[in-house]
Amino acid sequence: MGTDPGQHADDFRLFQTTEHACGYWPERVARDLVFDPRDPRMQQWYPLALGWGFRRSGDIVYRPHCAQCRACVAVRIPVARFHPDRSQRRCLARNANVDMRVRTAERTDEQLALYRRYLTARHAGGGMDGHGALEFDQFLVGSWSEGRFIELREHADNGHGQLLAVAVTDVVDSAISAVYTFYEPGLEHRSLGTLSILKQIEWARSTGRTHLYLGYWIHGHRKMDYKRRFRPIEGFDGREWRELDFATR
Repeated sequence: MGTDPGQHADDFRLFQTTEHACGYWPERVARDLVFDPRDPRMQQWYPLALGWGFRRSGDIVYRPHCAQCRACVAVRIPVARFHPDRSQRRCLARNANVDMRVRTAERTDEQLALYRRYLTARHAGGGMDGHGALEFDQFLVGSWSEGRFIELREHADNGHGQLLAVAVTDVVDSAISAVYTFYEPGLEHRSLGTLSILKQIEWARSTGRTHLYLGYWIHGHRKMDYKRRFRPIEGFDGREWRELDFATR
């Protein structure tokens, strides 16, 4: 997973986007490196791309490549070494009545309704709150990825309790990657975002995978800094993965 992509430079093409508005810091501009989305081998390259700090959005596999900023750090959890802290154990205890179900990445009406409620509550006016079925499939399913929808449901004897959260998760041979999570708004006491990551770790461990990729961590960003709470956690420095030492940051 730590292979230098330069060794395979003749085998795939990377494109550099033009500058665009940064999605995390409004006063900054951003630029990305993007795999050729027309390459029919994208599914083959994807496990290597994860190991090089890339992630997927729809059919696009990218990583930030900004001229003046290195704030986005690709991170992953070595699941065999992870142990929940006290706060995370409390989260698990509060949600002891929640069942996990792993499903193929195929949209249902119930999932779409939850997704739209989540976007309306959490991203109103951000451009995503008008998403419908087409956008759901383009953004979360894609055409080539091997994904799963990890559903979290309130326990019910008939097996179909209230759908609380869906963690969209890509699967490769040795790892899984958290693509996007949406959950029922208004249930802050359940900490469903934290619970979803804990359940992804649980599933990765149970299936013998070594890592859960969590996308990008951004120091000091109120929406991205939460990832530091999952330890140990490794960051990609552009050449290799190293365990992050937050005492030095």
